[in-house]
Amino acid sequence: MTISKEQVVILVKAMPQPSKKHGETVCCAGVTLDGRWKRLFPIRFRHLSGEKSFGRWNRVEFSYELPKQDLRAESCHVFEDTMVIRERLPEKDRARLLQPLIQHSGKHAAALGNSLALISPRNTRFYWKKRSGIEIADQKDAFRRAALQTSMFDEELAAIEPTPFEFRFKFEDESGIHDYENGDWEAHAMFWRERQRTSETSALKWMDETFNEKYPKRGMLFAIGNQAKRPQTWQLLGVIRLDISAQGELF
Repeated sequence: MTISKEQVVILVKAMPQPSKKHGETVCCAGVTLDGRWKRLFPIRFRHLSGEKSFGRWNRVEFSYELPKQDLRAESCHVFEDTMVIRERLPEKDRARLLQPLIQHSGKHAAALGNSLALISPRNTRFYWKKRSGIEIADQKDAFRRAALQTSMFDEELAAIEPTPFEFRFKFEDESGIHDYENGDWEAHAMFWRERQRTSETSALKWMDETFNEKYPKRGMLFAIGNQAKRPQTWQLLGVIRLDISAQGELF
């Protein structure tokens, strides 16, 4: 077993997914300071909230080995107890880091052998779909069962409340028109925080204004990734905003 060390700037924290082996896992990914993508796995729910959490733009140091089953070049099997969370990358340095990573599309990234990419979407439209009571109950039960599979029952995981809406983006890139579910954890956290502060209606209105007006005007990138078992299938993992001054450096 060869153990390596790495440091990345976090760009992606996707919604947690129940896992038979690990209880639950989160798709997290970041970029090294010299511009290499790294996919971190397995990352547990506790790294999404609370004192041990890290957010987008945090520098995170960790030790890892190459995974045995996931052969994607960017993937790292992380030893979670080695993770050290550092300060956030200053805003003035963000565009310089991201610019070399921007691809024309997921299809273009795949042709280059990449399984993670940044794209600059065009004609974006954020919208939502109400989940059925059955869908919400199934998701909640999946997290409860995943919590039982951990070595010690994870009460926080079992208590996860699924978002009552499916958030989506329609957009264009150089390979055509797409309609992706938004799997960004931070978007769902936005909904819950605003709903608690105001109301469900106000939360949805605020998200509509944020993703359909504010972000596109000021600069927005999508972090996308493909699936290990279905590499032709790409997913929206992160919605990244940059100030318009930084956007000028990108394009």
